[in-house]
Amino acid sequence: MTSVGSLLLMACSPKTQSVAELRNENPNAIMNATKSFYDFSATSIDGKTINMSQYKGKKVLVVNTASKCGYTPQYKGLEELHQKMGDKLIILGFPSNQFMAQEPGSNSDIAAFCQRNYGVSFQMFEKIAVKKGKDQDPLYHFLSDKTLNGWNDSDPTWNFYKYLIDENGRLINTFASGVEPMSEEILKAVQ
Repeated sequence: MTSVGSLLLMACSPKTQSVAELRNENPNAIMNATKSFYDFSATSIDGKTINMSQYKGKKVLVVNTASKCGYTPQYKGLEELHQKMGDKLIILGFPSNQFMAQEPGSNSDIAAFCQRNYGVSFQMFEKIAVKKGKDQDPLYHFLSDKTLNGWNDSDPTWNFYKYLIDENGRLINTFASGVEPMSEEILKAVQ
């Protein structure tokens, strides 16, 4: 039987990937994508449909979030990154309750929590399923299926797992949950 400590250790272990690292194995990996980030839309936390194509020309950091997680304070870093890089980088938060039920609230509860505790002004979306399976949201299916994105088969291993999309709608990097939003690793990747 797996202990909670073991699960947290697995979630905290570094698991960052990038297209650059895979170029030695497959120089055309990113060109093998059959879909683009811009092919998708999602429902905002207040119920509006948002087409990802509206973010053309900017990098996008997609993050699955939760309100009752050890990584929840990363909302502060995400907001700081949003304030610092908002002209070059869009941050999109996707709440999910798939990791130890750490996001039990309704969409309105989540929105109020994020605003009240962290002053979140970046775009948040309705709660979705981010892990592989029949209920996985289509955007997260794209992010975690190399037949669609060209190279990455990893779905989130925990809350606050991050995917970086380039200015052309291609997935170019992933960051483990433990990688802080204002870390040198992320700042370098979003420049």
